Amino acid sequence: MDITFFRSIGVLELSFLVIFIGFYLTFVYKTISIGRKVRSSTDQLAFKVVIRTLYFALMLIALLGPTFGESRREVKSVGKDIYLLMDLSQSMDATDVKPSRIEKAKFEIMNIIKSFNADRLGLIIFSDESFLQCPLTYDNSAMLLFVETLHTSLISNSGTDFSPALKMALEKHQVVDNQTVNNQQSKIIILISDGEDFGDETTQIAKEIQDLQIKLYTVGIGTKKGSKIPQGYKFKRDNKGDDVVTTLNSKPLQDLAELTGGKYFEINDKDNQISQLINSIDLLEGELRSSKEIDAAANRYFYFLLAAFILMVLDMVIKVKVVKI
Repeated sequence: MDITFFRSIGVLELSFLVIFIGFYLTFVYKTISIGRKVRSSTDQLAFKVVIRTLYFALMLIALLGPTFGESRREVKSVGKDIYLLMDLSQSMDATDVKPSRIEKAKFEIMNIIKSFNADRLGLIIFSDESFLQCPLTYDNSAMLLFVETLHTSLISNSGTDFSPALKMALEKHQVVDNQTVNNQQSKIIILISDGEDFGDETTQIAKEIQDLQIKLYTVGIGTKKGSKIPQGYKFKRDNKGDDVVTTLNSKPLQDLAELTGGKYFEINDKDNQISQLINSIDLLEGELRSSKEIDAAANRYFYFLLAAFILMVLDMVIKVKVVKI
């Protein structure tokens, strides 16, 4: 039976060894010196030397982490693919949710990213057009950096249309790593917006998402009361010169979630349902990405530590006169 060790002999183990040898050589030397002075036999000194050397050696071996015995263990890689769709239309600058809709949304997206650090996440930004900001990745640090830099002036703003972003997410989910994906389980889309959808193709794309069994969750951010939209030192105005007031339009988001068999969640000035969203995604079963068997060996240090302890007890219990007078 082969024995391997998790650790090799290092400075710590060598230090213990030098200290033990130093102290024990001093003990043996003094014992023999005393025996010679009183002209007594030290024959039984060997018993103490042997037993103490044994339990010290056993403790040193335990410290190195001995492993033995053969075993095989199956390791499975399971995960989800999550695309976050972030609305960057001008209405997201509204301040009815403090400090603003977009800043609050960014904060909650970061919480989502941190909650699924073992899964792949991607980021798509949109208003009336959509752009892939970050493809699916395990690199959470990169995702957090992309989210941190989001603002409404990143893309043109002539309205809000869910369909380009949904279409892009659908296409990206269907083709991963240059291979067509047939199994759509654990493919997730999270759309975050204030709900002002002016697109015409959203319903058709939502049906395609449902047919492919991709999970779609929508998050509405804002309040029914709404607020003005800051534009520099002023507020956005309409053609008549009046300040534009934007409110949360949750119905398109609720309809979209219902149409695809997903769920709708909301962030407003009194309630935040992101934790419920995270819990819902947690309940989904991850997709098996790969499976392999590896050699697994357990650390058997406790056998050696137990043997050392028994020898220490024997050393204390059994009295031997190392100098016979």
